[in-house]
This record gives sequence, C-alpha cells and structure tokens, in this order.
Amino acid sequence: MTRTRQIVLAAVLEELAEVGHGQLTIESVAARCGVGKSTIYRHWTAGKPQLIIDAMHTLNTQPAPEPDGTPRERIQQLLHHLGHALTESSLAPAIPALIEAAEHDPELRVLLDGYTNDRRRALVDAIALGIDAGGIDETIDPELAAHALSGAILYARLMTSTPLTGKSIDQLITTVLDPSPE
Repeated sequence: MTRTRQIVLAAVLEELAEVGHGQLTIESVAARCGVGKSTIYRHWTAGKPQLIIDAMHTLNTQPAPEPDGTPRERIQQLLHHLGHALTESSLAPAIPALIEAAEHDPELRVLLDGYTNDRRRALVDAIALGIDAGGIDETIDPELAAHALSGAILYARLMTSTPLTGKSIDQLITTVLDPSPE
C-alpha cells in the first residue's frame, strides 16, 4: 500500500470519529490529509462507504493464529484483539459513528455487514475447532456463541461505562463456552 493511501485511510477514521458519517466528505478527508479530491476519487471510485470500509480493513486486521495454539487460545486471542480494537485502537472512536451511519446508509450497512461477517468467521471457526477437539461442549452452536461473545464485548463498549477487557473477556469466554451442567 502506498504512503498516500495509508495517510488517506488514517484521515478517514480521524474524520469519522470527530465529525461522524454525515459530516464526513471526500473533501473533508482530502483537506485533513493534504491531498486533492481527485487523488481520493482515483483510488476509491466506489465512494465514501468503500473508503470507510477500506480504512477499517487497513487499520484493524486480526492477529494471525499462534502456530501451536489451541482453539481456546485462538478464541481468547481474537476476543482480546476485539476488546482492544473497540477501546484502544484508532478505530475505537469511530465505532459509534459507524453504527449510526450504517442505520441510515444501506450501502454502508452491506459493506459493514460483510466486514463484520469476515471477522466473526475466524471466531466461529475457532469455536468449531474447539468443539471438534473436545474442548468445548458439542451442544454449543459456534455461530450463536460467536455472536454472544463478540456482541457482549461490543455492548459493553457502547452501552456501559466499563468495557470488557483482560480477565473479564476470559470470564465471558468461560460463561459462554463452558455452561454449567443441568
């Protein structure tokens, strides 16, 4: 990726966090990063929604699996990364604006849905591997468990004053993936 693309994508998230989706324009991004509008339009012919999703992809990639890690360790790795991304990354301040924007912009909603589905797929796969390996109860639905885990972390970030991090994420994993016997 060229240096100009990196600068533009970083500016997109800064602008989104500061002014929200409705006020973010190609012109405002160009002004923030010191390039011409034509530079942005040349690289992002699909427009603002694709520019935002590209910024998210570039600045918030999931960690690679540990070569000798267990499925449970992979689940922890992915969820700790999510917790960090939602609270401490350059993406964190833009999350509320993205959610609001996706509610009003169908094109952004589709792109955001694809982005989150791709990211959640790694978690679903890790949970399924844990079930296959016998480390997670076979009655657990990997898709629903992934929603419960990632959804709880997102909810805590957006709707409470105490985001889930560190040990609280590990406790969440235990709560969802190790249900007490009936």
